[in-house]
Amino acid sequence: MQSFFFTAAPRQCIELYFDEKYSIEPSWECKFDHIEVRDGPFGFSPIIGRFCGQQNPPVIKSSGRFLWIKFFADGELESIGFSARYNFTPDPDFKDLGVLKPLPACEFEMGGPEGIVESIQILKEGKASASEAVDCKWYIRAPPRSKIYLRFLDYEMQNSNECKRNFVAVYDGSSSVEDLKAKFCSTVANDVMLRTGLGVIRMWADEGSRNSRFQMLFTSFQEPPCEGNTFFCHSNMCINNTLVCNGLQNCVYPWDENHCKEKRKASLLDQLTNTSGTVIGVTSCIVIILIIISVIVQIKQPRKKYIPRKSDFEQTAFQEVFEPPHYELCTLRGTGTAADFADVADDFENYHKLRRSSSKCIHDHHCGSQLSSTKGSRSNLSTREASILTDMPAQPVKPLGPPVSRRNILVMKHNYSQDADACDIDEIEEVPTTSHRLSRHDKAVQREGFSQGLSISPSSFSGLPTLC
Repeated sequence: MQSFFFTAAPRQCIELYFDEKYSIEPSWECKFDHIEVRDGPFGFSPIIGRFCGQQNPPVIKSSGRFLWIKFFADGELESIGFSARYNFTPDPDFKDLGVLKPLPACEFEMGGPEGIVESIQILKEGKASASEAVDCKWYIRAPPRSKIYLRFLDYEMQNSNECKRNFVAVYDGSSSVEDLKAKFCSTVANDVMLRTGLGVIRMWADEGSRNSRFQMLFTSFQEPPCEGNTFFCHSNMCINNTLVCNGLQNCVYPWDENHCKEKRKASLLDQLTNTSGTVIGVTSCIVIILIIISVIVQIKQPRKKYIPRKSDFEQTAFQEVFEPPHYELCTLRGTGTAADFADVADDFENYHKLRRSSSKCIHDHHCGSQLSSTKGSRSNLSTREASILTDMPAQPVKPLGPPVSRRNILVMKHNYSQDADACDIDEIEEVPTTSHRLSRHDKAVQREGFSQGLSISPSSFSGLPTLC
């Protein structure tokens, strides 16, 4: 058995012509010697036909850039065999796009315990421009005795279900068609587990499919039993300890990312010893230096002297001068409060008697009286007043004390005329004055004068005009 594989350039097809020299052992349904042609790169690709006998097969044309041919002979009956020619022709599906320009070289080498393969690397590393068709390959090499696990993080084809225009293919062991593991050109891409330590990722996208993208995480693993520096993923995988709690799921199931919050809290002090700890230490040192400099400047700076100012006045004198006076109304002080009340009552009684006697005197003087004549009224009054004043013994003058109270006396104003029948009191005016407390002797003299109805003591009502 012998097989042939033909690969054309992108946007091309393959045409196969058999020559006239053609002779293969005939059999029912060509079960013995025969030629098998398939439209694609694999032995399971869609079959185009199985040929045997003496009649030449027709012209065979592939639908894409791959064609697979197999020749089988059992060795019993011999025949001439066959001879064929092939040509590459433009693909009719890309007739509007024209001939494809030469593709740029686009290959990447990667390795290690883990890594990320992504389509954006093409632009980052300048392998091709955004308007060029690409046919890029990533070669992933795992450590010795390790295999490769591939997990898609992102995947999207601009022209989905059009494998001629864009696809992502995974090869296990080499980049040949025979080692093709999986090919994705639809809307879904599955994880792939390779059996060897060499994996090849291939991305094809024409000019109209450059928006297709993918991102894939590869993880190198070993089969159990796991070594001391590895982590068991519970899925026949032993990964490196450095991949545990790194924020990425490296196992088939997320065993490596479970219980990572507790571990991050425990390793907080370890993280501070790295870059963040250095930054914090430098900042703290700068702050301390600035504080020390500010303290030194404050110490060396001249300070202002404080001189206490003498007061220009004495506080006690100021208090005495500006202290407001205290006023007391109707207060009676001392031990003789009851006697004072009695004196006040006597003063009021004497005042009323004086008022009545004064009114009678004025009435008799101006209006006439049945008991005395008009001439003798004033002379008798003055004579009696003079005699009483001469008979009164001289009293010692006492110093005047502070006024105890303020009293009001009534001054009567009279309007009178020559008419004896019309004598009325028009108005009584209340005039405020200040009186002093009288001695008991003076009060006795006043009572005697009131009994006679002739005079008023000048010491009790100073400054009053004589009414009669």
